[in-house]
Amino acid sequence: MKKLKLITKGLITENPVLVLVLGTCPTLAISTQTSNAIGMGLAATAVLLGSNIAISALRNVIPDKVRIPCYIVLIAGFVTVVQMLVQAFAPALNEQLGIYLPLIVVNCIILGRAEMFANKNTVLDSALDGIGMGLGFTLTLFVMATIREVLGSGTWFGMEIPVLIDNNISILTMAPGGFFVFGCLIALVNKISKGKAIKKSDFGCTGCPSAAACGKLNAECGKGSEA
Repeated sequence: MKKLKLITKGLITENPVLVLVLGTCPTLAISTQTSNAIGMGLAATAVLLGSNIAISALRNVIPDKVRIPCYIVLIAGFVTVVQMLVQAFAPALNEQLGIYLPLIVVNCIILGRAEMFANKNTVLDSALDGIGMGLGFTLTLFVMATIREVLGSGTWFGMEIPVLIDNNISILTMAPGGFFVFGCLIALVNKISKGKAIKKSDFGCTGCPSAAACGKLNAECGKGSEA
């Protein structure tokens, strides 16, 4: 059950986009077409899986002081492989995703899971976490893109939908429409989970890579010891 939870938690309770609010930029930019959303989701999932496994396997070798640069180098390697595969076998998708495909390197979801999970857990658990978070990201992109493409363009996977094709809400394909759908989905997840999708304490400074540098972590620890 614990292994299953590692996969399913990314769908609702710890959804990387709608709960942790990570990867917002590619989510809003790519979710105008369903086909592009699925392509981006699968690419990010592949990178998540590979980077989580590699970082977990090397967690005892990577020096703590340079762990973030090391993570980025590993992630960049996997992104390069994925990008080359997409260019070779799906050139149309590569053209549609554009700059957002190589920008997976700095996607907060991937670096966040490396820092928060992969460097503290076994290879198997890290792989399952990568799959779960990737599925959550892909599902969110798919739902957002479906809503925006169907209502905003009157199409779905490029296929025209009768009535809607001539009566579409074009603003949904623009930035304001993206933010509107994004906000509605966050509210829906919050309603489904009754506001308990993730505890507020999980957003503390402890998990931040820069906590030690900014001094907030030490301040919080000091307050805790005084209490």
